Amino acid sequence: MKIGFVGLGNMGAPMALNLLKAGHDLTVFDLNAQAVRQTVDAGAKQADSPRAAASGAQVVITMLPAAAHVRGVLTASEGVLSGASPGTVIVDSSTIDPASVREFAALAQQQGCVLADAPVSGGTGGAAAGTLTFMVGGSEAVYTQVKPVLAAMGKNIVHCGDTGTGQVAKICNNLVLGITMAGVAESMALGEALGIDPKILSGILNTSTGRCWSSDTYNPFPGIVETAPASRDYTGGFGTDLMLKDLGLATEAAKSAKQPAFMGALAQQLYQAMSSRGDGKLDFSAVIRLYRQK
Repeated sequence: MKIGFVGLGNMGAPMALNLLKAGHDLTVFDLNAQAVRQTVDAGAKQADSPRAAASGAQVVITMLPAAAHVRGVLTASEGVLSGASPGTVIVDSSTIDPASVREFAALAQQQGCVLADAPVSGGTGGAAAGTLTFMVGGSEAVYTQVKPVLAAMGKNIVHCGDTGTGQVAKICNNLVLGITMAGVAESMALGEALGIDPKILSGILNTSTGRCWSSDTYNPFPGIVETAPASRDYTGGFGTDLMLKDLGLATEAAKSAKQPAFMGALAQQLYQAMSSRGDGKLDFSAVIRLYRQK
C-alpha cells in the first residue's frame, strides 16, 4: 500500500520502519533530517513537505507531539489536506484531545478525505518491536480499511467507537498510568524510609493486591527492574513532560464533561513539580525523586 508518514520522532521513526519491513511503499516527512535519513536508508522515499508525503497516498499517518502540530501539518498551505486526494484516509496517532480530533475530521471531510484517530500504547519498546496497541476511533468501514496497516506496527488493534473515542481511551489509560506510577513511587519510597529492602517490598507488591504495570514492569525504584528507565538513571522511556501533557488532556476533558478527576489533578501537580525543577526530560517514573529527597 502507498502510505505517507509525517512525524518521525521517538515513536514515529520505529513505526515507519515496521511499515517498510511489512513491504509498504512509504513516503516520509519530518523536520529532523537524521530521522528522515534513517528511514530513507531503510527504503522510504523522502518528501519535502507534508503535502508531498500525502500526494498519491492511500493512507497518511501522522505522529506528532500536540494538537497544534497536527493542525499545522493538516491545514498549512503545504499541509496534508492540500496534497491528499479525495478518498484518502488520514490516521492520526498523536495523543491529543478528542474535541480537536473531531474538528480535524470535519476539515478532512470537507476535502473528501476521512480522518480516524489511532493513538498508541506500548512506548518506544513497543514501537520498535511492532507490538503497540492502537485505539482506533472512526467508522467500522474505516477501521476495517486501516487495520491491516496498523497491524504492521502493533499487535492489538481495537475499535473504540466513533471518531475521537480512540483519544478518549488513550487519555483514560494514561490517567491510570500517571496515578499508579505516583502511587508505586510513594509506596516504594515509604518502604525504604521505614527500613524494608526495596527488592523485598517490590516482590511483595508484585505478588499481592498492589501489583500493577508500574510496579512489576516499570518499577520506579533503581535496580528493581533491570530494563526499566529507573535502572539507567531515568533516561529513555516516556518523558515526564509527555505524561504532564497527557494528564492535562485528561483533566481538561474531565472539565468539559463536568466529571471530577480528583486523583488525576493531584498526579498532574506531582509531574508539574518534576517539570518545574528541570526534570521534564526524564522518564516519568523519576517522580519517585520527589519522595527520595536524599
